[in-house]
Amino acid sequence: MTSTFHIPGPAILFAPSNRAEIIPKAAARADMVILDLEDGAGDVDRDVAYENIRNAKLDPARTFVRIVGPQDPHHAEDLAFVRMTEYTNVIVPKVGATLPPNLDGLNIVPIIETPAAVINIAAIAADDNVVGLYWGADDLTIELGGLYSRRREDEPNPGSYRPAMQLARQLTLIHAAAVGKFAMDAVYQDFKDEEGLYLEALDSARMGFSLYPCIHPRQVEVVRRAFRPSDEQLEWARRIAEETKKHPGAFKLDGEMVDAPLIKLAGILLGRAGE
Repeated sequence: MTSTFHIPGPAILFAPSNRAEIIPKAAARADMVILDLEDGAGDVDRDVAYENIRNAKLDPARTFVRIVGPQDPHHAEDLAFVRMTEYTNVIVPKVGATLPPNLDGLNIVPIIETPAAVINIAAIAADDNVVGLYWGADDLTIELGGLYSRRREDEPNPGSYRPAMQLARQLTLIHAAAVGKFAMDAVYQDFKDEEGLYLEALDSARMGFSLYPCIHPRQVEVVRRAFRPSDEQLEWARRIAEETKKHPGAFKLDGEMVDAPLIKLAGILLGRAGE
C-alpha cells in the first residue's frame, strides 16, 4: 500500500512525555512532535506520562507517540493507552523480524535498529499499517556488539557513520521509497554541533529523507535550513513548472534538456517550499 501520509515540514522534535511543560513548547517550535514514552523520557512514571499526553491537546496530524518496543513489559500497556487517545501516529522502536501484533488502525513508523529488522526490512516496510520507516544508529550498533556508531577522533573521518550504519540508513530510505512511504533519518546526538547537524541534515534532504528528528529545540531551525531549497533552486523549479504546462514531453530550457526526472525534481523542490 502506498502511503499518503502528510508531512508538514522536516523538523520533528522529541518531547519527553513526563515533562508536561515541555510538550506545548516542542509542538510550537517544530513541524511535528514526538511524545516520547521510551528512551528520551528516561524512567517514566506512566500515570504521569499518560496524563500529560491526554492533556496535551496537540494536533493529532502533527503528533506521534513513541511507545516502548515489543520486548518491553510496558509495550501492550502503551499500545492500549494510545488507542484511548486521539493520537493515531505511533513510533514503535526495536522491532525484530516482524512487527508486533495489534497495530491495525494506527499509522505505524517502526524503528529499524535491530539486525533482524534490517534483514527483514522489505516485509516491514510493506505492511499496510506502516506509513514510514525510521532507523536508529546507536541501538543498532549495540545490537551488533559494537561500541560507537560513528568514527571517533582517533580514526580517519571522525564523526562519519561506520559502514554498517551507512547500510542501514540507505536500506531504510530505499525500502521506504520502494513502497511509496516516507523515511526519517536518525538523530544527531551532539546538539551543540550545529555545523555537523546542518551538513548531515543537508545530506539527508538531498538523499530523499522526509523527516529529520531533533532532540533539542535549537536543532529545529538548523534542520529547516538544511531542507529548505535555495532561492536559485526555487526560481529554477518555478520556471520548469511553467514550461511544463506548455510542453507534453521533454523540452529545452537554457540549453538544457528537461525530461521527466528534472520535472519531478522541480516538483520536490516546490513541495519543500510549500508551493
